Amino acid sequence: MILEVRAKVKVKKEYVKPITEKIYEVAVTEAPHRGKANERIIELLSIHLGVPKSSIKLIRGASSKVKLFKVNL
Repeated sequence: MILEVRAKVKVKKEYVKPITEKIYEVAVTEAPHRGKANERIIELLSIHLGVPKSSIKLIRGASSKVKLFKVNL
């Protein structure tokens, strides 16, 4: 499954908010420095979706606010 994630970084409260079935808004407290925010987004998605972190891969948008992730269910 391919998910589009609209990322918000450096927020006070982290959350994962489904917008549609395949589009999510994810907010993280991490700064977008050296992939820290992307790592935290993967952690939050894995908890929300109930899958291991290793089954979620960033396929596009490493330095963008709109990212595409591949999730192996």
